[in-house]
Amino acid sequence: MKKDFDLDKAIRKVPNFPKPGILFYDITSILINPQAFQYCLDQMASLYGQEKLDAVCAIESRGFIFAARFGLPFILIRKKGKLPGETLRQEFSLEYGTDTIEVHKADLKPGWHVILVDDLIATGGTLKAACQMLEQAMVKVNAIFAVIGLPFLKYEEVLKGYQVRTLINYDSEEIKG
Repeated sequence: MKKDFDLDKAIRKVPNFPKPGILFYDITSILINPQAFQYCLDQMASLYGQEKLDAVCAIESRGFIFAARFGLPFILIRKKGKLPGETLRQEFSLEYGTDTIEVHKADLKPGWHVILVDDLIATGGTLKAACQMLEQAMVKVNAIFAVIGLPFLKYEEVLKGYQVRTLINYDSEEIKG
């Protein structure tokens, strides 16, 4: 596992997106950099390669890119109305309103142990909703993984009780950009 790679240099920072005062951490710059992308995949393998997992679940859509590399059954968690089969749904709060995520019921097996993957953890609301939805189906969330974490938004409080790992974190001073 190569620990001396500077992932921060590979992440594009876009000021004032999607609105003024926000510094957006864009993982697409990791995807166009084969060394950065491979670093992320290697780190995931190092963190979870020995863990007994039955499947990997990922949040739409950038989480899919990282989760697909696990070599396990891959369960999609998507926004409402995007999956054609019978689904479980979980509504959750956003800064201004609510949203809903879904997963195919047929894709989940009671007793399975999974890892939940996303590209970035901000407030943790979407991931918490995904955990609740998976747990309704008697699926155990062993861990939550994301490339980027924004701990100043207090996602650790929202995801308390879950093992959460990120490859890089940005604090409140850095978001002021």
